[in-house]
Amino acid sequence: MKRPRHHQRGQSTLEFLVLALVLVPLFISVPLLGKYIDLMNASETAARYTAFEGQVSHTASAWKDDATLSAEVRRRIFSNSSAPIKTGDTAGDFAAHRNPLWSDHTGRPFLETYDATTSAHTQTDSKNALAAASFKGALGLPETNWRTATISVKPVQIPEFAPFDALNLGIQRKAVLLSDTWAAKDLADVRGRIFGSLTVYPVSAFAPVLDPLGEIPPTLFDPSFRIGDFDWDIVPCDRLVGGCTP
Repeated sequence: MKRPRHHQRGQSTLEFLVLALVLVPLFISVPLLGKYIDLMNASETAARYTAFEGQVSHTASAWKDDATLSAEVRRRIFSNSSAPIKTGDTAGDFAAHRNPLWSDHTGRPFLETYDATTSAHTQTDSKNALAAASFKGALGLPETNWRTATISVKPVQIPEFAPFDALNLGIQRKAVLLSDTWAAKDLADVRGRIFGSLTVYPVSAFAPVLDPLGEIPPTLFDPSFRIGDFDWDIVPCDRLVGGCTP
């Protein structure tokens, strides 16, 4: 016997509504996960920027402090992608300075308050290989060459949308930069550091004895011989692949 048709009225609509209760949160969650991943990638970029900028942008008396680096990454990394690179520019807590991608399904930004959600911390240490340690003082290499940068991002929770309302997500990314800067101002400075150190250039100790002897050429037309008397800007032929072309 066939079932009466009126018993099936509304069944498809009911099934669609039940399925929508499952699919709609899923459709909202997938873009949110993508936005969180993009925010994590930006945190990695900010860590690398902070490590490099903190290492190269310092003077003999002071390093660029964490407050300055935090303000720079907020504006240049965590702000909108068209943010200009300007000294002293800071990110404001308004729509024009925010990345529109980093927001929830209601339009609320993940980084609602920059000062409370993003920060940069740096640490400077000394790391020297044993082979370079003996030449560090003679060549004037820096003691502080191990720069660690840590970026912390705390996006706000999404209210009334489980499980993002209790996720308590915290993003932390770290980058380490090891550098041994030469920091010589010109050619004369380089020569002075090398010739002025017996550790680096021990032959220089014999210059007072050898230089007067070099003034007595073996033949009348030979040039005089002096320790370190050569052009530092010219690479010798025996150091070039194939030698020098005639």
